[in-house]
Amino acid sequence: MIRNYPLTGHNSFGLDVMAAWACKIFDIRDLEKIIQSSVFTDEKHIILGGGSNCLFLDDYFEGLVLLIKNKGITIVEESGNSVIVSVAAGENWSDFVDSMVDRGYGGLENLSLIPGKVGAAPIQNIGAYGVELMDVFIGLQALDLHTRELVNFNREACEFGYRSSLFKTSDKDRYVILSIDVMLHKNHTPNISYGSVAKALQQKGITKPGISDVAQIVKEIRQAKLPDPAVLGNAGSFFKNPLVHNLVFQNLKNDYPELRGYPESYETTKISAAWLIEKAGWKGKRIGDAGVHTKQALVLVNHGKANGRDIYSLAMEIQQDVKNKFGVVLEPEVNFI
Repeated sequence: MIRNYPLTGHNSFGLDVMAAWACKIFDIRDLEKIIQSSVFTDEKHIILGGGSNCLFLDDYFEGLVLLIKNKGITIVEESGNSVIVSVAAGENWSDFVDSMVDRGYGGLENLSLIPGKVGAAPIQNIGAYGVELMDVFIGLQALDLHTRELVNFNREACEFGYRSSLFKTSDKDRYVILSIDVMLHKNHTPNISYGSVAKALQQKGITKPGISDVAQIVKEIRQAKLPDPAVLGNAGSFFKNPLVHNLVFQNLKNDYPELRGYPESYETTKISAAWLIEKAGWKGKRIGDAGVHTKQALVLVNHGKANGRDIYSLAMEIQQDVKNKFGVVLEPEVNFI
């Protein structure tokens, strides 16, 4: 247990934040010990992995931060073409994807270079370039902080949605995710349906891409569009791409013929939050040290001295402006603490 612990290195916005208490969790014994302490009982608490998808609104967190640090990657089962892999929540997500691609296990390559820890992946149901975690997810193990029992979740029990799960909604901060299991494949046909991925492969003359090819393309696209948090503080995509009724989409399409939509269901269409923000004139705009990235309007950045309230205020201005101009409400993907 550490008193007055600095969290600057534990949030990708690079905010100068202090926690009243912090505890590093390296295994289940650490966790079982801390939840029996008076600090855990008396203080509010949050669970933090890499801090890549959160925004601290204040400079001091009055509570306990559980820092998930457990490690381990285990091949649980191999059966024909399938491989079930168990990975500890404290592992770096991007490094884990790289290790699977290096072994020739496919299914995660489109999720290359996503920042953060493995334990955050099911909370967000992370996704990119036509693939979501739920596509390969088998289950997870977590400690229930209410009952103090170990619990196993299958895919259905996680209630996955678009960048969401029950761990982010109804049961937020109730469970500490300890590990997840995914099913990958040795002879995997990569998903290259996403436009920018297919275009980049075509430009390189790659007609029969393998998982390594797709992983490399995804990394190049991300590096070209998204700033490195170590250089320019950010949390990746700040808002979700909104799902709108088909009639709303058609009305917008009539006014803006260049707007593209991606049907999600019989009634709804997904549209680009980045397009809406850029069309509203926010791309590259800066208010103090809080700004919108010059290359990707969906990314809010800290130019150095912004605090959490500065970034939050900018996000709310963008949200209101987009609503006024297009009648569409942008929902933050980032968690506010």
